[in-house]
Amino acid sequence: MNNLNSIIIEGNLVRDPLFRSTAKGTPLCTFSIASNRFYKQDTGIENEVSFFDVESWSKLAESCYNLGHKGRGVKVVGRLKQDRWAGPDGKQRSRVSIVAEHIEFRPEFKREESDQDDPSEAGASENAVTEDIAEMASVAF
Repeated sequence: MNNLNSIIIEGNLVRDPLFRSTAKGTPLCTFSIASNRFYKQDTGIENEVSFFDVESWSKLAESCYNLGHKGRGVKVVGRLKQDRWAGPDGKQRSRVSIVAEHIEFRPEFKREESDQDDPSEAGASENAVTEDIAEMASVAF
């Protein structure tokens, strides 16, 4: 019987994804995400940032490479995997990473280029975009 090994994490890509293939030709995409945690402290609100390595395989790897880029928000559902090896100095090393089973990218909002002469109209559309972003940020995946 398998034990439970499941993780859900949200964050932003730290850098552009790296795409490669195994010797047998299976696509593999690796990337890192930063996940923020805010909490109250006596001096105010504190921010704790954690970084996680993620790997995705096959068609999911191709999608991650095509859709992902530095700074893009992402939600990863997967499992933890521990790699172990002996370092050059003979000491045992280990690393825990996330193997993605499902990935959702946050929507991206692009500013519309307009050649309007009235700056009040341009400001109104910027406010609408800002309100849309604030609304999306309040909605959980």
